[in-house]
Amino acid sequence: EVQLVESGGGMVQPGGSLRLSCVASGFPFSAYDMNWVRQAPGKGPEWISHINTGGGTGYADSVKGRFTISRDNAKKTVDLQMNNLKPEDTAVYYCNTRTPVLTWGQGTQVTVEA
Repeated sequence: EVQLVESGGGMVQPGGSLRLSCVASGFPFSAYDMNWVRQAPGKGPEWISHINTGGGTGYADSVKGRFTISRDNAKKTVDLQMNNLKPEDTAVYYCNTRTPVLTWGQGTQVTVEA
């Protein structure tokens, strides 16, 4: 069974940092691209970052220069380092992958407020 489990969320002040982690199991992790997606209250899902099997990355304009995605194939994890957080980054953050079924984790809450 494909499983994704996110962790690392919390409450932080504007300008602060958090590091999210997603642990994968049930599929050959190194063979699949991974994504981070967030959903703010009352809004639809927003793709924010992607890392492919070769380590190539992509970011939404809203997080470019502040967030960094990385993966550790030995540990089967994909991390999201979030710096200079803003109140508009408040959301539930999910990792997902398509194996080929699109699978999501349960999400981790990030709240940015003074």
